[in-house]
Amino acid sequence: MTTGTRADSSIVEVRLTPVAFVEPPLRNSAGVHGTTVARLVIEVHTAGGAVGLGETFGDPAVLAVAREAARRLPGGDVFDLVELARILDVDPLVDGQPDVVTAAEVREPGTFAGTTRVKAYSAFEVAFLDAQGRLLDRPVHQLLGGRVRSEVDFCGYLFFKFGAHPGEPEDEWGEVLDPAAMVGLAQRFVADYGFGSLKLKGGVLDPVAEVETLERLAAAFPGVALRIDPNAAWTVPTSLDVARKTDGLVQYLEDPTAGLTGMAHVASATSTPLATNMVVTSFRQIRRCVELGSAGIILADHHFWGGLRATQQLGAVCAALGLRLSMHSNSHLGISLAAMVQAAAVLPGLDYSCDTHYPWTVEDVVDAPVIKEGRIAVGDAPGLGVTLDRDQLARMHERWLRDGERPRDDVAAMRRHVPGWVDRRPRW
Repeated sequence: MTTGTRADSSIVEVRLTPVAFVEPPLRNSAGVHGTTVARLVIEVHTAGGAVGLGETFGDPAVLAVAREAARRLPGGDVFDLVELARILDVDPLVDGQPDVVTAAEVREPGTFAGTTRVKAYSAFEVAFLDAQGRLLDRPVHQLLGGRVRSEVDFCGYLFFKFGAHPGEPEDEWGEVLDPAAMVGLAQRFVADYGFGSLKLKGGVLDPVAEVETLERLAAAFPGVALRIDPNAAWTVPTSLDVARKTDGLVQYLEDPTAGLTGMAHVASATSTPLATNMVVTSFRQIRRCVELGSAGIILADHHFWGGLRATQQLGAVCAALGLRLSMHSNSHLGISLAAMVQAAAVLPGLDYSCDTHYPWTVEDVVDAPVIKEGRIAVGDAPGLGVTLDRDQLARMHERWLRDGERPRDDVAAMRRHVPGWVDRRPRW
């Protein structure tokens, strides 16, 4: 086994490569995903030859913070995460969000999920840990204290979708805009990946149709766990009606309505557990959530919570407070998937399978972990265990250059399909 020296761990270069990857027109309560997704790939090069990889959102605000950090990091040490936080001017356990997210503050899904600096820090922390692991010839999960599971369960993430982006031919998935079509999509997901749980992105069709969709999924896949996330598209009364109709049918309802208070009203009147990724996205918000009883399940996401170590600390806090854990996902590439696996491997209280968008990803910059029988094996390769494909990185960067530097906008993308579309929540 080889080990790195202090000189080896010195940072000699940081490379930032914004990329854009293609994505189908996936629907959500705000609108629809656009033709491409912007992500930022981070490379931290050390004097010892190790290169650590990180990935985060590619929106202009995150890019600006990352560029400033990349300028200041050379000469530092990949084992010095305190210095990384100082350079980024962030405390991932304190910074993040206001103490309470109200219904009036909810806009886009994930709007209140982490500050720009927390998102940037999280990606650099992953890159630092990856480099550390490569220098020490150890997997990241060992740097975090060791794995508690040898496989990580993942959930099939089902989206209603248009058949194509405007002006383009129908994609390989086709149109999925009714319950029957969703069952067909789920059959493909289960056949290809062996998922033992399925999550429906709701808030798209009328709640009656989405309840019917869940009922059809339950009939088609007996024994497969179901969940639904309408991204706060429902009022409190609608949420309670759906909870009543799906009692015993779903594992949990994720963010059925907006705000900690709205969620608390729903939680107090149903036995179905509520999960959240919208009203609790930082440590500061947990206390009020517990006081109100707004949700019993917190969705971890290292991008939003301040990295892999902070995700471990989130697990400890949830265990102490009697909260349960699942794992959130956004559109991502294989670097993030590999980091999710490392985080999930060390969380004792991960009670549910992890969300992932990865089956919708048709191109990548790394040799990502493979989902088989609904699981990803936790390997022992150094660092994250993935290798950068520089040809793919260059191609996807060229696409980003053509697209231009712009934030994600599901409303604008939806208006290409439905002129005059308005993001109105609650809609039902």
